[in-house]
Amino acid sequence: MANLAESARSWMRSPISRPLLAMALLFLILAAITPSFYRIELHDGHLYGNLIDILKNGAPLIIIALGMTLVIAVEGIDISVGSVLAISGAAGIYLLDGYPLWIALLAALAVGVLCGMWNGMLVAFLQIQPMVATLILLTIGRGIAQLITSGQILSTSVTSYTYLGKGYLLGLPFPIFIAAGIFALLYLFKTKTAFGLFLEAAGGSKTASLYAGIKPRMILMIAYTIVGACAAIGGIIVSANLGSADSNNAGLWIELDAILAVVIGGTSMRGGRFYLGGTVVGALFIQTLTTAIYALGIPPQSILLVKAVVVILVCLLQSDVFRAKMTFARKKVAVK
Repeated sequence: MANLAESARSWMRSPISRPLLAMALLFLILAAITPSFYRIELHDGHLYGNLIDILKNGAPLIIIALGMTLVIAVEGIDISVGSVLAISGAAGIYLLDGYPLWIALLAALAVGVLCGMWNGMLVAFLQIQPMVATLILLTIGRGIAQLITSGQILSTSVTSYTYLGKGYLLGLPFPIFIAAGIFALLYLFKTKTAFGLFLEAAGGSKTASLYAGIKPRMILMIAYTIVGACAAIGGIIVSANLGSADSNNAGLWIELDAILAVVIGGTSMRGGRFYLGGTVVGALFIQTLTTAIYALGIPPQSILLVKAVVVILVCLLQSDVFRAKMTFARKKVAVK
C-alpha cells in the first residue's frame, strides 16, 4: 500500500500528470453537461463524432506544437508558424494547377523548411531576440501567401491532395495518422539519437553545452528548421481539408495555441527538459475545449475569452509557487 501511495505521489510530480488531470476534469464536466458529446457513430465504414473531430481538427495543432516544443526547449519561440502554414498551403494549392502532386507537396514542405531556416539564422547566428526575429515572418508571411494566390482564395479538386486532409484510413481521418507519424518520428529523434540530449543541454545552459563540445547555435538552427517543416505539414493538412488556400484565415492564431499546448504539456519556457507526450495532451486539451465550446452553443465571439480563462486556471495549477501559496493558505485556515 505504501508503495502504491509513493507511486501515486511520484506520478503527481510528473509534468504530464497535470495536463492529463486537466483533460480528465474537462471530460467529466462535458459528460455531466452533455453526455451526447461522446457519441461515436459508424457510417460507410467511417467513424464520426466529437471525439473523432477533436483528433482530426487537432492534428495540425499537434504537429506544429510538437515542432514548437523543440524550439522552446532551447529557450526559443516561433510566433510565425501560422503565417508559414498559410504560405505552404498556398504554395501547395497553387502548384497543383499544372504540376504533379509530389512536386506540389515537396514545394510546400520546402517553403516551410526555408522559413524555418530563415528564422533559425536570425536567432542562432545573428543573435536577434526570438520574438522579434519570428515577428518579421509573422508580419510579412501572409503578404507572401497573398502574392502567391494573387489575393484570391484558390481551390482544388485534386482528390489525391484533398485526401490528406479529409480522407479516411481504417475508419479514421487520415490527418490522425499523419500526426501520429510525426510524433513517432520526433520521439525516435529525441530518444534514439544524440539530438534530444544536445537539445536539452543547450536549453539548460548554452555556455555549459558549448564547453561540453555541443554547438548550441546549430542545435537551435535545426530546431527552427523542424518547426518550419511541421508548420508546412500543418498547412498541407489544412488546405487539403478545405480544398482551398485562404491566405488571410488559414492558421490564424495557431501559434498561440501551439505555445499554450507546449506550456500546458509541462515544457518550461526557460528551456531544458521537454515533453513531447505532454505537448500532445496539451494540444488535445485545447482542441477539446474549442470543440466543446461549439458543441455547447456558446457564441463564437466568446471562444477566445473562455479559452483564456480555462488556460489561465490550468497554468495556475501548474505553477509550483501558486500551489505552495495555496497549501500555505489551507494550513493557515486549518490552524485557525
